[in-house]
Amino acid sequence: MKIAVIMGGISSEREVSLNSGNEVYNNLNRDKYDVVKIIIDDKKDVFTKITDDIDFALLALHGKFGEDGCVQHLLETMDIPYSGCGSLCSGMCMDKNVSKKMLRDSNLPTAPWTVVKSVDEIDYDFIENMGYPVFIKPNSGGSSVATFFVKHKDDVENAVKEGLEVDEFVMIEKYIPGGEFTSFVLNGEVFPTISIKSDSEFFDYESKYSLDNGATEEVVYLDEDLQKKLNKISEECWKIFNCKAYVRIDVIIDGDNIYVLELNTLPGMTKTSLIPRSAAARGIGYSQLLDKIIEYSLQ
Repeated sequence: MKIAVIMGGISSEREVSLNSGNEVYNNLNRDKYDVVKIIIDDKKDVFTKITDDIDFALLALHGKFGEDGCVQHLLETMDIPYSGCGSLCSGMCMDKNVSKKMLRDSNLPTAPWTVVKSVDEIDYDFIENMGYPVFIKPNSGGSSVATFFVKHKDDVENAVKEGLEVDEFVMIEKYIPGGEFTSFVLNGEVFPTISIKSDSEFFDYESKYSLDNGATEEVVYLDEDLQKKLNKISEECWKIFNCKAYVRIDVIIDGDNIYVLELNTLPGMTKTSLIPRSAAARGIGYSQLLDKIIEYSLQ
């Protein structure tokens, strides 16, 4: 089987994607696969670099034009199977506003929010009713790029302006105190939970990717009832969005309350990323995890 590892891309998460892609490329079993590396530098590269002889595309893209369903649509048109969730699911999960509406309408807990596309649309009364602090971030961004933890009204407009530099819409979301956790689901099965503890005020870009270990990420086993509750929410998210192969679900846990932050359909895939850590707790090594992602994506 000829597998193309597709990485790079044009989003603000390009460097993260290159790190994921190179790790995937280096760890695919060469006894099973003929592996090639495709680096996307421009949208047109999808048409010129992805050739007809490719049997499977293993996506290591992050952000826009990669995680949002666009590349998935193109691969479907070319009849090339690919890793992870389908194009519709990918698009819905990438759009935080859409995904939160689906969560809310499915009676799954998520923090209150609003979305604006200009500073003129900022409703300060609505924000005041939600209560400060709030998170202000690109609606379709990832890796906490251009994400701000805003405590005062005076800082709202500038945060929105910076968010609009990288996205068409900006989300203003109520801050929920509590611990940040992530739930890895592989082929519908919920894997061990990962706790994320950051040295900064939240799990920002520097905490995620700093070489100085800006955050502590470790497998945790919650109180039995709370773990069952988290697993059930994770399973519901999998079903509601019609996920495929694998997904990462980020949540905040405040006491016995669990709030879904977002679903990541193409999360980071370096060996130290959250998903490989969770899989390792079940005795699944990195190369074996890649095998399973390929297997379940082809089903």
